[in-house]
Amino acid sequence: MIQRRQLELWVGVFVAAGLLALAMLAFRVGNLAAGGVNNPYMVQAEFNDIGGLKVRAPVTLAGVRIGRVSAISLDPSDFEAKVTMELDGRYKTIPSDSSASILTSGLLGEQYIGLDPGGSSHYLKNGSTIQVTQSAIVLEKVISQFLFNFASKSGSHSK
Repeated sequence: MIQRRQLELWVGVFVAAGLLALAMLAFRVGNLAAGGVNNPYMVQAEFNDIGGLKVRAPVTLAGVRIGRVSAISLDPSDFEAKVTMELDGRYKTIPSDSSASILTSGLLGEQYIGLDPGGSSHYLKNGSTIQVTQSAIVLEKVISQFLFNFASKSGSHSK
């Protein structure tokens, strides 16, 4: 009887540990574990194509997370995606001529914004717009362009 109780206790402990591990994995994949930013300020950037970028995606500088994407909208005048980023107030000395790129990390292909600092003596502030941007590389477009070029080259050789 005592052995059975002890076995049930251990099974319960392992089930609880498994559920905890599953919850932690879900928070990590859902990017919910990342805390907010302190004393945030907002900057914007416009991109031709944001690919799979989502709200709450990280914003990094030199690989260090300095903020997150807070909103994504479509500018109806030029049909570009307007991305609003919430940057941590500790990083108020980012040059105003910095550039923003949409990058992909890891095997799951999570997209994020990477900032590259410029050389200006003026800094980004609340409401600034980053002028130099590089849109996401959409794999489907790259493959279709490669196949189209390959087909046009092979078609010209057959004549």
